[in-house]
Amino acid sequence: MTFIEPLRLLLLTVVGVLAIAYVVLQFRRRAYAVRFTNVDLLDSVAPRRPGWRRHVPALLFLIALALTVVGFARPARATDVARERATVILAIDTSLSMQAGDVIPTRIDGAKEAAQVFLDSIPERLNVGLVSFHGVATVRVPPTIDREAVSVAIGQLDLGEATAIGEAIFAGLEAIEAQLPDETGTRPPARIVLMSDGFTTVGRADADAIAAAQAAGVSVSTIAFGTDDGFIEIPEEGIIPVPVDREALQIIADGTSGQFFTAATTSELEAVYTDIGSSIGFETEQQEIILWFVGPAMVLLLLSATMSLFWFSRLP
Repeated sequence: MTFIEPLRLLLLTVVGVLAIAYVVLQFRRRAYAVRFTNVDLLDSVAPRRPGWRRHVPALLFLIALALTVVGFARPARATDVARERATVILAIDTSLSMQAGDVIPTRIDGAKEAAQVFLDSIPERLNVGLVSFHGVATVRVPPTIDREAVSVAIGQLDLGEATAIGEAIFAGLEAIEAQLPDETGTRPPARIVLMSDGFTTVGRADADAIAAAQAAGVSVSTIAFGTDDGFIEIPEEGIIPVPVDREALQIIADGTSGQFFTAATTSELEAVYTDIGSSIGFETEQQEIILWFVGPAMVLLLLSATMSLFWFSRLP
């Protein structure tokens, strides 16, 4: 817990002074009563004195004051708040290497399944777009809150030749840029999540895409999906190894202030997507918790007043 106005806590010293003054006055009052009062006569006239009860209203009153001061200092705690205006572009590799069976049943099937899990793990009002890429990059679904549209498009992904990672990043940036600004003239914060198993073979270079993402202030988180033992079989060419190029994807993430992940199975990929969804969908904010202190303070004040009225026919 933190305080937005911590200097106001200095008022607690006033509460402390009042508490000390109360104790001192009680001792002085007792000494005065013993010195100037006929104790035997007092016992016969008022044998039932309030005793400890007369201190309860004062104690509750002081505690209420202390809680009020704490509330006045505006206490706050760190809370995860959904970034409802955020946008994430899913860029999924659909090159032929994604049919490799090192991930059960295949890399592309695992990617589709994990992407569906991602859709279920992020806030409903967060915009999601879908880009697929092999030799070309295509915006399958512009950023939208329509989860069904994105889900259907993921299920319809098909494979093609070559890999254009750079083009995929450019397509994602264009989809983000096409969003309408809000009433303040700013576009929602955005991120691209790019999943691939290979390296760029066609299209604009990764370095150009990194520079464009930096200029747009959009981070690109990358996921290297698959294993080093992956291969595909092409009738005319035979068996072709398709190991994952982690280095290229690491460079993209580092160059755009994104995160780099590796996943060798569908379950690992789902875990990665869930982790990314948490960081995209929520941000930590300091939320005030004044009512945690002001509410109990009011209850104690009312209790103190009630006790004082019933026991002593006066307010504390």
